[in-house]
Amino acid sequence: MASGILIVDKPEDWTSQDVVAKLRGALHERRAGHGGTLDPMATGVLPVFFGRATRAVEFFEHAEKTYETVLRLGLVTDTQDITGRVLEQRDAASVTEADVRAALPRFLGPQKQVPPMYSAIKIGGKKLYELARAGQEVARPARDITIHALELLSCAPPDFTLRVHCSKGTYVRTLCHDLGAALGTGGCMAALRRTVAGAYTAAQAVPLADILAHPAPESLLLPVDTLFAAHPALTLTPAQEKCCRNGASFTLCFAPGRYRLYAESGEFLALGEVRDGRMETVKSFFAI
Repeated sequence: MASGILIVDKPEDWTSQDVVAKLRGALHERRAGHGGTLDPMATGVLPVFFGRATRAVEFFEHAEKTYETVLRLGLVTDTQDITGRVLEQRDAASVTEADVRAALPRFLGPQKQVPPMYSAIKIGGKKLYELARAGQEVARPARDITIHALELLSCAPPDFTLRVHCSKGTYVRTLCHDLGAALGTGGCMAALRRTVAGAYTAAQAVPLADILAHPAPESLLLPVDTLFAAHPALTLTPAQEKCCRNGASFTLCFAPGRYRLYAESGEFLALGEVRDGRMETVKSFFAI
């Protein structure tokens, strides 16, 4: 059975769930899930977890992301991107590169962001996009996000290409909408590509078409421990390994924090955490 993480370069016009469904068949593995939804119009890095590696999806949910996006000034839509119904059009010819650069620092750092109506967030048991398609608009509580970096890469007015490094839960569509409002012309997102998702980059991503045409797509899987590459590795003694496999903690005088735990054979066993001089299993990944 397939087990590991496949870094997919998602094509345009596919939902993230469409990609997962297609790959379930290609890898003949029912247990599959993706890390971080991309809108159908978006492309780029989409990690898909298979088999026992699906146990790691919860750790990916908080991963930071980096995107390249095109802000189109002078156009406001109901979806906050160019796929939506046009609500307003304005002349943006007077906005310069310097104007855009001057506006970017206002959106850096921790902040509140009101999610768009066209999103999968649930309010009162209903997904917002379902309400929006029914012509309803409801109040949405602002969410805490962080924009770590925001850079202007190029400009061809009214389009301005930006690089956004942000926290989980950030809507780049909404960022484009809010930037357009700050510049006085309105704006929306004209393109979006995810270039980094957690530990994975676009350089590692394989186009979906290439995966589906590959004679052995399971050979493209990355091991699940690559997700935890930022944590130090620790090889356990046989006695410690036995404790780990049995879900028992054991004494270990290491600095507090999380570690990748390996058997002497090199097998990745678990993500562990040292607390008060004892190693405890956070999540196990060894084959049972």
